[in-house]
Amino acid sequence: MTVRTLLRNAMLAAAILAPAAQAGTLIIESWRVDDKALWEKVLLPAFEKNHPGIEVKFAPTAPTEYDSSLAARLAGGTAGDLIACRPFDVSLSLYKKGQLEKLDGKAGMQNFPASAMVAWQTDDGKDTFCMPIASVIHGFLYNKKIFKKLNLQPPRTVDEFFAVLDGLKKGGVMPLALGTADQWESSQMVYTNIGPNFWRGEEGRKALIAGKARLTDAPFVEALQFEQRMGSYLPKGASAQTYGDSQNLFSLGRAAIYPAGSWDISYFGQVQGLELGAFPPPVRKLGDPCFISDHMDIGIGINRKSRNKDDAYKFLAWVGSQEFADLYTNRVTGFFSLSNHLIAVRDPVAKQVAEWRNSCASTIRFNAQVLNRGQPSMESELWNVNAQVLNGKLAPKDAAAKLQSGFAKWYKPQQK
Repeated sequence: MTVRTLLRNAMLAAAILAPAAQAGTLIIESWRVDDKALWEKVLLPAFEKNHPGIEVKFAPTAPTEYDSSLAARLAGGTAGDLIACRPFDVSLSLYKKGQLEKLDGKAGMQNFPASAMVAWQTDDGKDTFCMPIASVIHGFLYNKKIFKKLNLQPPRTVDEFFAVLDGLKKGGVMPLALGTADQWESSQMVYTNIGPNFWRGEEGRKALIAGKARLTDAPFVEALQFEQRMGSYLPKGASAQTYGDSQNLFSLGRAAIYPAGSWDISYFGQVQGLELGAFPPPVRKLGDPCFISDHMDIGIGINRKSRNKDDAYKFLAWVGSQEFADLYTNRVTGFFSLSNHLIAVRDPVAKQVAEWRNSCASTIRFNAQVLNRGQPSMESELWNVNAQVLNGKLAPKDAAAKLQSGFAKWYKPQQK
Protein backbone atom coordinates (compact mmCIF):
# COMPACT_ATOMS: atom_id res chain seq x y z
CA MET A 1 0.00 0.00 0.00
CA THR A 2 1.42 3.36 -1.00
CA VAL A 3 1.92 6.34 1.31
CA ARG A 4 -0.73 8.20 -0.68
CA THR A 5 -3.25 5.39 -0.15
CA LEU A 6 -2.47 5.25 3.57
CA LEU A 7 -2.95 9.02 3.86
CA ARG A 8 -6.21 8.89 1.94
CA ASN A 9 -7.54 6.08 4.15
CA ALA A 10 -6.52 7.95 7.29
CA MET A 11 -8.33 11.06 6.11
CA LEU A 12 -11.43 9.02 5.26
CA ALA A 13 -11.43 7.43 8.71
CA ALA A 14 -11.10 10.84 10.33
CA ALA A 15 -14.03 12.15 8.33
CA ILE A 16 -16.16 9.18 9.38
CA LEU A 17 -15.21 9.45 13.04
CA ALA A 18 -15.50 13.25 13.36
CA PRO A 19 -19.30 13.41 13.67
CA ALA A 20 -19.21 10.51 16.16
CA ALA A 21 -16.85 12.50 18.36
CA GLN A 22 -19.49 15.20 18.58
CA ALA A 23 -22.35 12.87 19.45
CA GLY A 24 -23.37 13.04 23.12
CA THR A 25 -21.24 16.12 23.81
CA LEU A 26 -22.56 19.66 24.11
CA ILE A 27 -20.50 22.83 24.40
CA ILE A 28 -21.92 25.94 26.10
CA GLU A 29 -20.60 29.34 25.05
CA SER A 30 -20.86 32.10 27.68
CA TRP A 31 -19.30 35.35 28.88
CA ARG A 32 -19.84 34.48 32.54
CA VAL A 33 -16.35 33.23 33.35
CA ASP A 34 -17.00 33.53 37.10
CA ASP A 35 -19.75 30.90 36.84
CA LYS A 36 -17.44 28.14 35.58
CA ALA A 37 -17.27 26.31 38.90
CA LEU A 38 -21.03 26.59 39.36
CA TRP A 39 -21.75 25.02 36.00
CA GLU A 40 -19.14 22.30 36.38
CA LYS A 41 -19.90 21.35 39.98
CA VAL A 42 -23.62 22.03 40.33
CA LEU A 43 -25.64 22.68 37.19
CA LEU A 44 -24.13 20.24 34.72
CA PRO A 45 -24.01 17.30 37.17
CA ALA A 46 -27.70 17.93 37.93
CA PHE A 47 -28.53 17.70 34.23
CA GLU A 48 -26.29 14.74 33.48
CA LYS A 49 -27.72 12.77 36.42
CA ASN A 50 -31.02 12.39 34.59
CA HIS A 51 -29.59 12.47 31.06
CA PRO A 52 -26.98 9.71 30.96
CA GLY A 53 -24.90 9.67 27.81
CA ILE A 54 -25.03 13.43 27.28
CA GLU A 55 -21.84 15.18 28.30
CA VAL A 56 -21.91 18.97 28.61
CA LYS A 57 -18.91 21.29 28.74
CA PHE A 58 -18.98 24.92 29.83
CA ALA A 59 -16.51 26.94 27.75
CA PRO A 60 -16.69 30.63 28.70
CA THR A 61 -14.89 33.56 27.08
CA ALA A 62 -13.85 36.77 28.87
CA PRO A 63 -16.82 39.21 28.85
CA THR A 64 -14.95 41.90 26.92
CA GLU A 65 -14.02 39.41 24.19
CA TYR A 66 -17.20 37.33 24.09
CA ASP A 67 -19.23 39.16 21.45
CA SER A 68 -16.45 39.41 18.89
CA SER A 69 -14.97 35.95 19.44
CA LEU A 70 -18.38 34.27 19.44
CA ALA A 71 -19.30 36.04 16.21
CA ALA A 72 -16.08 34.78 14.63
CA ARG A 73 -16.65 31.20 15.81
CA LEU A 74 -20.24 31.19 14.60
CA ALA A 75 -19.18 32.52 11.21
CA GLY A 76 -16.41 29.94 11.01
CA GLY A 77 -18.56 27.01 12.09
CA THR A 78 -16.56 26.31 15.25
CA ALA A 79 -18.91 27.70 17.93
CA GLY A 80 -20.47 25.59 20.64
CA ASP A 81 -23.92 24.03 20.52
CA LEU A 82 -25.52 26.25 23.16
CA ILE A 83 -25.07 30.01 23.17
CA ALA A 84 -25.46 32.24 26.22
CA CYS A 85 -27.47 35.18 24.89
CA ARG A 86 -27.03 38.81 25.83
CA PRO A 87 -30.32 40.71 25.81
CA PHE A 88 -31.71 42.54 22.80
CA ASP A 89 -29.66 43.73 19.84
CA VAL A 90 -26.49 41.64 20.14
CA SER A 91 -28.42 38.36 20.09
CA LEU A 92 -30.99 39.70 17.62
CA SER A 93 -28.12 40.34 15.21
CA LEU A 94 -27.01 36.70 15.51
CA TYR A 95 -30.55 35.52 14.76
CA LYS A 96 -30.86 37.78 11.74
CA LYS A 97 -27.64 36.25 10.40
CA GLY A 98 -29.22 32.81 10.66
CA GLN A 99 -26.93 31.68 13.49
CA LEU A 100 -29.53 30.92 16.18
CA GLU A 101 -32.46 28.51 16.06
CA LYS A 102 -36.04 29.74 16.32
CA LEU A 103 -37.36 28.41 19.64
CA ASP A 104 -41.08 29.18 19.59
CA GLY A 105 -43.06 26.15 20.78
CA LYS A 106 -40.00 24.19 21.90
CA ALA A 107 -40.09 22.24 25.16
CA GLY A 108 -39.51 24.46 28.18
CA MET A 109 -40.51 27.72 26.48
CA GLN A 110 -44.06 27.38 27.82
CA ASN A 111 -42.72 28.08 31.31
CA PHE A 112 -41.98 31.75 30.61
CA PRO A 113 -44.40 34.69 30.44
CA ALA A 114 -44.59 36.78 27.30
CA SER A 115 -42.91 39.68 29.12
CA ALA A 116 -39.79 37.59 29.72
CA MET A 117 -39.38 36.89 25.99
CA VAL A 118 -39.01 40.50 24.86
CA ALA A 119 -35.22 40.61 25.17
CA TRP A 120 -34.84 37.68 22.78
CA GLN A 121 -37.49 38.28 20.15
CA THR A 122 -37.66 40.02 16.80
CA ASP A 123 -39.14 43.52 16.96
CA ASP A 124 -42.53 42.25 15.81
CA GLY A 125 -42.52 39.58 18.55
CA LYS A 126 -43.09 36.77 16.06
CA ASP A 127 -39.79 34.89 16.50
CA THR A 128 -38.12 33.96 19.80
CA PHE A 129 -34.51 32.86 19.50
CA CYS A 130 -33.24 32.44 23.08
CA MET A 131 -34.81 30.96 26.19
CA PRO A 132 -34.86 33.48 29.06
CA ILE A 133 -32.80 32.53 32.11
CA ALA A 134 -32.51 35.39 34.60
CA SER A 135 -32.78 39.09 35.29
CA VAL A 136 -31.07 41.49 37.67
CA ILE A 137 -32.92 44.06 39.78
CA HIS A 138 -31.73 47.54 40.71
CA GLY A 139 -32.17 49.32 44.00
CA PHE A 140 -30.07 50.32 47.00
CA LEU A 141 -28.12 48.30 49.55
CA TYR A 142 -27.48 49.76 52.99
CA ASN A 143 -25.47 49.08 56.13
CA LYS A 144 -27.95 48.10 58.83
CA LYS A 145 -25.52 48.76 61.68
CA ILE A 146 -24.98 52.36 60.60
CA PHE A 147 -28.71 52.97 60.13
CA LYS A 148 -29.45 51.53 63.56
CA LYS A 149 -26.73 53.58 65.23
CA LEU A 150 -28.09 56.82 63.73
CA ASN A 151 -31.73 55.77 64.20
CA LEU A 152 -32.46 55.89 60.47
CA GLN A 153 -35.08 53.96 58.53
CA PRO A 154 -34.88 52.86 54.88
CA PRO A 155 -36.46 55.69 52.84
CA ARG A 156 -39.63 55.22 50.83
CA THR A 157 -39.98 58.60 49.10
CA VAL A 158 -37.66 61.10 47.44
CA ASP A 159 -37.91 63.46 50.43
CA GLU A 160 -37.18 60.65 52.86
CA PHE A 161 -34.22 59.55 50.74
CA PHE A 162 -32.50 62.92 50.95
CA ALA A 163 -33.43 63.28 54.63
CA VAL A 164 -31.58 60.02 55.25
CA LEU A 165 -28.56 61.26 53.29
CA ASP A 166 -28.57 64.43 55.41
CA GLY A 167 -28.83 62.35 58.58
CA LEU A 168 -25.82 60.28 57.55
CA LYS A 169 -23.83 63.39 56.69
CA LYS A 170 -24.63 64.96 60.06
CA GLY A 171 -23.68 61.69 61.75
CA GLY A 172 -20.23 61.86 60.22
CA VAL A 173 -20.83 58.96 57.83
CA MET A 174 -20.22 59.05 54.09
CA PRO A 175 -23.75 58.74 52.66
CA LEU A 176 -23.11 57.10 49.28
CA ALA A 177 -20.55 54.58 48.07
CA LEU A 178 -20.59 55.84 44.50
CA GLY A 179 -17.95 57.05 42.06
CA THR A 180 -18.09 58.17 38.46
CA ALA A 181 -14.71 57.14 37.05
CA ASP A 182 -16.10 54.11 35.22
CA GLN A 183 -19.24 56.02 34.16
CA TRP A 184 -21.45 52.96 33.59
CA GLU A 185 -22.63 52.99 37.23
CA SER A 186 -23.89 56.55 36.73
CA SER A 187 -26.23 55.30 34.04
CA GLN A 188 -27.15 51.74 35.05
CA MET A 189 -27.00 51.96 38.84
CA VAL A 190 -28.34 55.49 39.21
CA TYR A 191 -30.33 56.94 36.28
CA THR A 192 -32.04 53.77 35.07
CA ASN A 193 -32.39 52.64 38.69
CA ILE A 194 -34.27 55.65 40.09
CA GLY A 195 -35.68 56.87 36.77
CA PRO A 196 -38.60 54.45 36.26
CA ASN A 197 -40.46 55.97 39.23
CA PHE A 198 -40.39 59.28 37.33
CA TRP A 199 -41.22 58.08 33.81
CA ARG A 200 -43.53 55.27 34.98
CA GLY A 201 -41.49 52.35 33.79
CA GLU A 202 -42.71 50.71 30.61
CA GLU A 203 -45.09 53.57 29.88
CA GLY A 204 -42.22 56.03 29.50
CA ARG A 205 -39.90 53.59 27.77
CA LYS A 206 -42.43 52.65 25.12
CA ALA A 207 -43.41 56.29 24.61
CA LEU A 208 -39.79 57.07 23.68
CA ILE A 209 -39.74 54.23 21.16
CA ALA A 210 -43.05 55.38 19.67
CA GLY A 211 -41.84 58.98 19.40
CA LYS A 212 -44.59 60.13 21.79
CA ALA A 213 -42.16 61.26 24.50
CA ARG A 214 -38.86 63.16 24.46
CA LEU A 215 -35.88 62.89 26.78
CA THR A 216 -36.42 66.59 27.46
CA ASP A 217 -39.90 65.90 28.91
CA ALA A 218 -40.41 66.55 32.61
CA PRO A 219 -40.18 62.95 33.90
CA PHE A 220 -36.75 62.36 32.33
CA VAL A 221 -35.45 65.75 33.46
CA GLU A 222 -36.76 65.15 36.99
CA ALA A 223 -34.76 61.93 37.17
CA LEU A 224 -31.66 63.92 36.25
CA GLN A 225 -32.52 66.50 38.90
CA PHE A 226 -32.72 63.72 41.48
CA GLU A 227 -29.31 62.57 40.29
CA GLN A 228 -27.90 66.09 40.55
CA ARG A 229 -29.02 66.24 44.19
CA MET A 230 -27.29 62.91 44.83
CA GLY A 231 -24.05 64.43 43.56
CA SER A 232 -23.59 66.55 46.70
CA TYR A 233 -23.47 63.39 48.82
CA LEU A 234 -20.71 61.62 46.89
CA PRO A 235 -17.28 60.97 48.41
CA LYS A 236 -14.51 63.48 47.82
CA GLY A 237 -12.71 62.62 44.61
CA ALA A 238 -15.74 60.72 43.29
CA SER A 239 -14.74 61.49 39.69
CA ALA A 240 -11.67 59.27 40.17
CA GLN A 241 -13.47 56.58 42.19
CA THR A 242 -13.99 53.25 40.39
CA TYR A 243 -16.63 50.56 40.82
CA GLY A 244 -14.14 48.51 42.83
CA ASP A 245 -13.35 51.50 45.03
CA SER A 246 -17.04 51.92 45.81
CA GLN A 247 -17.37 48.25 46.71
CA ASN A 248 -14.43 48.57 49.10
CA LEU A 249 -15.83 51.68 50.78
CA PHE A 250 -19.14 49.98 51.42
CA SER A 251 -17.53 46.70 52.50
CA LEU A 252 -15.39 48.49 55.06
CA GLY A 253 -18.37 50.33 56.54
CA ARG A 254 -17.03 53.70 55.43
CA ALA A 255 -20.18 54.52 53.44
CA ALA A 256 -23.75 53.69 54.36
CA ILE A 257 -25.66 53.31 51.07
CA TYR A 258 -24.65 51.60 47.85
CA PRO A 259 -26.65 52.12 44.60
CA ALA A 260 -26.74 48.55 43.42
CA GLY A 261 -27.42 45.90 40.90
CA SER A 262 -28.65 42.72 42.58
CA TRP A 263 -25.51 40.89 41.43
CA ASP A 264 -23.67 42.80 44.16
CA ILE A 265 -25.61 40.95 46.88
CA SER A 266 -23.40 37.89 46.48
CA TYR A 267 -20.21 39.96 46.75
CA PHE A 268 -21.26 41.83 49.89
CA GLY A 269 -22.82 38.74 51.43
CA GLN A 270 -19.30 37.34 51.84
CA VAL A 271 -18.07 40.33 53.86
CA GLN A 272 -17.86 39.34 57.50
CA GLY A 273 -19.57 41.70 59.90
CA LEU A 274 -21.51 43.58 57.22
CA GLU A 275 -25.21 43.53 58.03
CA LEU A 276 -26.80 44.08 54.66
CA GLY A 277 -30.23 45.51 53.92
CA ALA A 278 -31.95 46.65 50.74
CA PHE A 279 -34.59 49.19 49.74
CA PRO A 280 -36.16 49.90 46.33
CA PRO A 281 -35.77 53.21 44.48
CA PRO A 282 -37.87 55.88 46.20
CA VAL A 283 -41.19 57.07 44.82
CA ARG A 284 -42.08 60.76 44.56
CA LYS A 285 -44.64 60.59 47.38
CA LEU A 286 -46.36 57.95 49.47
CA GLY A 287 -49.12 56.20 47.57
CA ASP A 288 -47.48 56.58 44.17
CA PRO A 289 -47.09 53.37 42.17
CA CYS A 290 -43.54 52.04 42.22
CA PHE A 291 -41.44 50.73 39.36
CA ILE A 292 -38.22 48.72 39.43
CA SER A 293 -35.55 48.11 36.83
CA ASP A 294 -35.90 44.32 36.52
CA HIS A 295 -33.52 43.94 33.63
CA MET A 296 -33.30 40.77 31.53
CA ASP A 297 -29.66 39.76 31.71
CA ILE A 298 -29.06 36.33 30.23
CA GLY A 299 -30.76 33.76 28.03
CA ILE A 300 -29.64 30.67 26.13
CA GLY A 301 -30.01 29.71 22.50
CA ILE A 302 -29.02 26.93 20.11
CA ASN A 303 -26.41 27.29 17.40
CA ARG A 304 -28.15 26.60 14.12
CA LYS A 305 -25.04 24.73 12.94
CA SER A 306 -24.86 22.51 16.03
CA ARG A 307 -24.09 18.90 15.13
CA ASN A 308 -26.07 17.65 18.11
CA LYS A 309 -29.36 19.53 18.09
CA ASP A 310 -31.42 16.71 19.60
CA ASP A 311 -29.38 16.77 22.79
CA ALA A 312 -29.20 20.58 22.71
CA TYR A 313 -32.99 20.71 22.78
CA LYS A 314 -33.04 18.26 25.69
CA PHE A 315 -30.70 20.57 27.56
CA LEU A 316 -32.81 23.59 26.66
CA ALA A 317 -35.94 21.86 28.02
CA TRP A 318 -34.08 21.30 31.29
CA VAL A 319 -33.05 24.97 31.46
CA GLY A 320 -36.78 25.73 31.34
CA SER A 321 -37.50 23.43 34.27
CA GLN A 322 -38.26 24.08 37.93
CA GLU A 323 -35.03 22.31 38.92
CA PHE A 324 -32.83 24.63 36.88
CA ALA A 325 -34.72 27.78 37.93
CA ASP A 326 -34.29 26.84 41.60
CA LEU A 327 -30.61 25.96 41.27
CA TYR A 328 -29.72 29.06 39.25
CA THR A 329 -31.63 31.51 41.44
CA ASN A 330 -30.17 30.16 44.67
CA ARG A 331 -26.63 29.48 43.49
CA VAL A 332 -26.16 32.64 41.42
CA THR A 333 -27.33 35.00 44.16
CA GLY A 334 -28.89 38.18 42.83
CA PHE A 335 -29.92 36.69 39.50
CA PHE A 336 -33.63 35.92 39.44
CA SER A 337 -35.36 33.34 37.28
CA LEU A 338 -37.59 34.76 34.54
CA SER A 339 -39.76 31.63 34.53
CA ASN A 340 -43.24 31.14 35.97
CA HIS A 341 -41.95 28.61 38.49
CA LEU A 342 -42.43 29.46 42.15
CA ILE A 343 -38.93 29.75 43.60
CA ALA A 344 -38.11 29.97 47.30
CA VAL A 345 -35.19 32.44 47.32
CA ARG A 346 -32.98 31.45 50.24
CA ASP A 347 -30.60 34.40 50.57
CA PRO A 348 -32.48 36.88 52.83
CA VAL A 349 -31.41 40.04 50.98
CA ALA A 350 -31.98 38.52 47.54
CA LYS A 351 -35.39 37.33 48.78
CA GLN A 352 -36.22 40.87 49.88
CA VAL A 353 -35.25 42.27 46.48
CA ALA A 354 -37.16 39.57 44.57
CA GLU A 355 -40.28 40.43 46.57
CA TRP A 356 -40.25 43.96 45.13
CA ARG A 357 -41.75 42.34 42.05
CA ASN A 358 -44.92 41.71 44.07
CA SER A 359 -45.51 45.37 44.86
CA CYS A 360 -43.75 47.23 42.03
CA ALA A 361 -44.12 47.00 38.24
CA SER A 362 -41.05 45.71 36.41
CA THR A 363 -39.38 47.53 33.56
CA ILE A 364 -36.04 47.27 31.78
CA ARG A 365 -33.25 49.78 31.15
CA PHE A 366 -35.11 52.12 28.85
CA ASN A 367 -32.44 52.28 26.15
CA ALA A 368 -31.91 48.51 25.92
CA GLN A 369 -34.49 47.89 23.21
CA VAL A 370 -34.23 49.73 19.85
CA LEU A 371 -32.71 52.93 21.30
CA ASN A 372 -29.09 51.73 21.11
CA ARG A 373 -29.10 51.17 17.36
CA GLY A 374 -27.84 54.51 16.07
CA GLN A 375 -25.01 57.00 16.41
CA PRO A 376 -24.25 58.64 18.72
CA SER A 377 -24.67 55.53 20.86
CA MET A 378 -27.39 56.05 23.45
CA GLU A 379 -25.52 53.79 25.87
CA SER A 380 -22.29 55.78 25.59
CA GLU A 381 -24.18 59.07 25.81
CA LEU A 382 -25.94 57.95 28.99
CA TRP A 383 -22.66 56.91 30.62
CA ASN A 384 -21.01 60.24 29.90
CA VAL A 385 -23.93 62.55 30.54
CA ASN A 386 -25.00 60.97 33.82
CA ALA A 387 -21.45 60.99 35.15
CA GLN A 388 -21.25 64.71 34.36
CA VAL A 389 -24.56 65.39 36.12
CA LEU A 390 -23.40 63.56 39.25
CA ASN A 391 -20.10 65.45 39.15
CA GLY A 392 -21.94 68.77 38.94
CA LYS A 393 -20.48 69.53 35.51
CA LEU A 394 -23.74 69.45 33.55
CA ALA A 395 -27.15 70.85 34.50
CA PRO A 396 -30.11 68.43 34.24
CA LYS A 397 -31.88 70.41 31.48
CA ASP A 398 -28.67 70.64 29.46
CA ALA A 399 -28.04 66.93 29.99
CA ALA A 400 -31.54 66.11 28.77
CA ALA A 401 -31.09 68.35 25.74
CA LYS A 402 -27.81 66.64 24.86
CA LEU A 403 -29.37 63.17 25.12
CA GLN A 404 -32.39 64.19 23.06
CA SER A 405 -30.29 65.90 20.40
CA GLY A 406 -28.14 62.80 19.89
CA PHE A 407 -31.22 60.57 19.86
CA ALA A 408 -33.09 62.68 17.30
CA LYS A 409 -30.12 62.68 14.92
CA TRP A 410 -30.75 59.10 13.90
CA TYR A 411 -34.16 57.98 15.24
CA LYS A 412 -36.92 59.00 12.86
CA PRO A 413 -39.87 58.82 15.30
CA GLN A 414 -38.04 61.49 17.35
CA GLN A 415 -37.75 63.79 14.34
CA LYS A 416 -41.47 64.53 14.04
